[in-house]
Amino acid sequence: MERILETLRSCLRDAVWRNPADVLFFSGGLDTSILAVLSPTTPLLHICLEDGGEDLPYAEAAARALGRSLIVRRVSADEALAAIPEVVRIRRSFDPALPNDLALYFAFAEARSLGFETAMTGDGADELFAGYSYMFDRDLATYIPWLAGRMRFSSGEFGQWFGMEVRQPYLDPAVVDLALSIPPELKVREENGVRFGKWVLRRAFEGNLPSPLCWQSKRPIEVGTGFSQLREKVIGMLTDEDWAVPVRLISCDQPYYYRIYRQVVGKIPPPGPGEVSCPHCGAGLPPDAHHCRTCGWFGEFPCPR
Repeated sequence: MERILETLRSCLRDAVWRNPADVLFFSGGLDTSILAVLSPTTPLLHICLEDGGEDLPYAEAAARALGRSLIVRRVSADEALAAIPEVVRIRRSFDPALPNDLALYFAFAEARSLGFETAMTGDGADELFAGYSYMFDRDLATYIPWLAGRMRFSSGEFGQWFGMEVRQPYLDPAVVDLALSIPPELKVREENGVRFGKWVLRRAFEGNLPSPLCWQSKRPIEVGTGFSQLREKVIGMLTDEDWAVPVRLISCDQPYYYRIYRQVVGKIPPPGPGEVSCPHCGAGLPPDAHHCRTCGWFGEFPCPR
């Protein structure tokens, strides 16, 4: 076990060294706290909606524990709502996960305004080390390799839009290879009566972080940043006409994003040669797709469980 933990620490340390950045997008969660440990001179930037989200106390506590200053950008609800059309235009999507993308949009916008040219993210850690609770009861020996071949993160699109390079140490080929070699039972495991994802990551860095930070639970981005509060505001902006749409809806706020999509992007792209139709919106998808980036549809995991 100790050999695996040391190899993981060394592999991630080297990955951060190979992927340096001017700023680290910092939530105060496990993944970005580990990156902060391994990049001790990189400025930390935290984004939250107005009064703060659930992540802010963790980000402040982690920064104090590491002896680091923390840049906090508080976004007003009006700012966030006004940015929705641009985010839809960048993503070319009306995915109901848009509040997550809004947080990322403002992270890049703030980093760019501060003169930073490269940004580090924690992309990939949850996928490779089973950080999501829905993964706990899957056949991870089959599912994680399948997922690793299909991971796609919107940070690349926002980085390109803002003219910034994105550094993703967890997606470094050496880290991906190592993660895929680690047994699933070391990724999801019980600790003090609680079932944790990313168990091996927590154990590898528990000597570098205070226990409450190392063993904290996973929080969705939109909840951690507070951008989930926008959903009720968006729902309040809907009209009866917004509900009369030719797509299957996933959430109660999605009709608004679809309205904006039609205004700033236009028609949904139909299937091209060799593609199939998304069962929710009709967009073209590869035959083995499990996710539609246009509307956010998620299909079933096709590999044997």
